[in-house]
Amino acid sequence: MTTRAPQGRTRPGAADLQVGRPGVVWALPAALFFGLFALLPMVLVLVLSFTQWSGLGSPEFVGTENWSRLLDDPVMLKSIGLSLVLTALGVVTQTPVAMLLGVWAAGHQWNRAVLSAIFFVPLLLSAAAVSVLWRAVLDPNFGVPAQMEWLFGDGNLFGNQSTAIAVLVFVSLWQFTPLHALIYQGAAKAVPPMLYEAAEIDGAGRVRSFFAITLPQLRNTMITSVILMVVGGLTTFDTVLILTNGGPGTDTTITAFYMYQKAFRGFDFGLASAIAVVLVVAATAISLVMVRLSGYDKMRSELEGV
Repeated sequence: MTTRAPQGRTRPGAADLQVGRPGVVWALPAALFFGLFALLPMVLVLVLSFTQWSGLGSPEFVGTENWSRLLDDPVMLKSIGLSLVLTALGVVTQTPVAMLLGVWAAGHQWNRAVLSAIFFVPLLLSAAAVSVLWRAVLDPNFGVPAQMEWLFGDGNLFGNQSTAIAVLVFVSLWQFTPLHALIYQGAAKAVPPMLYEAAEIDGAGRVRSFFAITLPQLRNTMITSVILMVVGGLTTFDTVLILTNGGPGTDTTITAFYMYQKAFRGFDFGLASAIAVVLVVAATAISLVMVRLSGYDKMRSELEGV
């Protein structure tokens, strides 16, 4: 006696499965959003950079006059250098702290959840709120420096360039390290545990496992984090506005703050637009160079399209 297999829909085999990329229609909403709120404003700013406009009336076309003024402006050249310095200091200080904190937070310590919640509190605050907070804490008349003259001297940390830059770097470190630590935490959790088990069998300790296993596995995450730091560092504005107001003099006048001064204090929106274009081009160029040199653009996922 023979039995018949039940008729019905059969599950296709692995060879019958074909996974393709999503159609263009799926990307249309995001493309429209990006075009309206990113590409179109950038095009308008580029056009405005060739005009003279005070914010009232109609812009007047002046050709490349704004660009010629930028090339001859010593404050603009100085602001570019300051932006690069602050960005580099931010990367150097935030990367190791965020990586170590993120790797630690990916562990199984009994107090990890509580301490991680405390460490990530600055991530919930806006840059303006953080700047106001630290401006009050570091106030030379009523803040901590005024009470600890043996450590801070006259207490005016905003009175010279070196200490003012140090304050900006410290405040950025305090505020943005939790964001990058969160990125590293997710990446560290994705490292296969069997790698650490094999290393433990071979006699490797925590330090050796970190440099031999964790650090290489975090390579692409580090590239992503650094690119975010670079773009954020070049475009930071509110921290400088509230903490130092570009001073003393122009010693902390970075490019984004200089753009604000020209637009909303000098009412020279044409020149400010030219500065904005320089910022966009610089941030894009640096990001592309980092991606190319790091080989990040050649990374492929085995599950791409699934």
